[in-house]
Amino acid sequence: MTKLRLAIIGAGPAGIYAADNLLKTERKFDVSIDLFDKLPAPYGLVRYGVAPDHPRIKGIITALRDVLDRGDIRIFGNVEYGRDLTLDDLKEHYNAVIFATGAIHDAPLPIEGIDADGVFGAAQFVSWYDGHPDVPREWTLDASSVAVIGNGNVALDVARLLAKHVEDLRPTEIPDNVEAGLAASKITDVHIFGRRGPTQVKFTPLELRELGELRDVDVVLHDEDFDYDEVSKTAIATNKQVMVIDRILQSWRARPGADGKGAASRRLHLHFYAKPVAVKKDAAGRVAALVYERTRPDGEGGVVGTGELREVAVGQLYRAIGWFGAPLPGVPFDKRHGVIPNREGRALQKDSNDEVAGVYTTGWAKRGPVGLIGHTKSDAMETVRNLINDQGSWWRPGRPDEAAIPALLAERGVEWTDLDGWHRLDAHEIALGAPHERERIKVVPRDEMLRISRGE
Repeated sequence: MTKLRLAIIGAGPAGIYAADNLLKTERKFDVSIDLFDKLPAPYGLVRYGVAPDHPRIKGIITALRDVLDRGDIRIFGNVEYGRDLTLDDLKEHYNAVIFATGAIHDAPLPIEGIDADGVFGAAQFVSWYDGHPDVPREWTLDASSVAVIGNGNVALDVARLLAKHVEDLRPTEIPDNVEAGLAASKITDVHIFGRRGPTQVKFTPLELRELGELRDVDVVLHDEDFDYDEVSKTAIATNKQVMVIDRILQSWRARPGADGKGAASRRLHLHFYAKPVAVKKDAAGRVAALVYERTRPDGEGGVVGTGELREVAVGQLYRAIGWFGAPLPGVPFDKRHGVIPNREGRALQKDSNDEVAGVYTTGWAKRGPVGLIGHTKSDAMETVRNLINDQGSWWRPGRPDEAAIPALLAERGVEWTDLDGWHRLDAHEIALGAPHERERIKVVPRDEMLRISRGE
């Protein structure tokens, strides 16, 4: 039976689903899979990109854990592609590689003043509150009024965490440093800006509904945003998701406090038809206000500018307009879309569109940061199917034996973690949370994660 040695770079849902799919469906080859991740812990964006008060989404981890705990996939954590392993290394030891490295950087917002102190990308803030080991542990929330730019689910997550009282987050798995940072927050008003109208938003009804369930937080809306044109009315009548979103927003309009004069100590302001055009700075170079242009429907589902400029005083600004992939050494990269150029998961040379033998991709590195877990599973199936069909163009490794990779990493002084190490860290975090009746308390410092994982 032909041997298939496969490396997968990225131990998030995309990488784990690809490994699982291959092992469950493949019968023609003797399959051996090594899964690499630059972090000591697996699960990628589910662990480090999902808000801690979304336990049902984190339930995905249970399914991912079941895959890894079967024991037929080797895990090498704390191993970074491009630093600890190169593409030449992979060609020497594997028949092919699947890159499932996701999208981890914030898309840029090219407006005047965006370089002001106090402007942050959503990915930075999400990584902080999720306890990512590679971001600063301190986060200062010293402004009373803050802005969030974007009308997707990430924008809602960021706004919700900024507005939510820390007492309501304590039962979750937030690390101690995050709890301390949120407890010291001076925020009273969170403003969310989107350039289009309420019927063109990108967030889902579930995430929107959660925004209105926050204790001691009023949702503030503006009547002028709900003078719908015919296109918006048609969308409400024909699209169930749009209908539900409109129903939620209309119910909020009828609440006490929707005018911003309620009794709650914090407020969430939703600004539709608001296109950011500039960030004003104070004398010290910090954010002082967001200037936006009022837009209006164009009659075709889009918007056009009205020329009317408005501004809202804010002391911090978070841009949540999309996430972006990062280039990988030796791998083609599409700078415009932030993905590995590919044809159904087969990597392509950027200039010629020729397929790159042995190199594949899946997940957000393949399609960009869109879609839910179901899309990630179908992505993986497509990529794996094409990889299997490409046997004739696989690499011919000189050292395909499984013992070669641990030896190579040891020779290079890489302190990698394995499945047993993750079990140790997992158990440790759960034990930290138990006295406080919490599911877990995350360990944040990378050196501490490694020490616990390696049993040192």
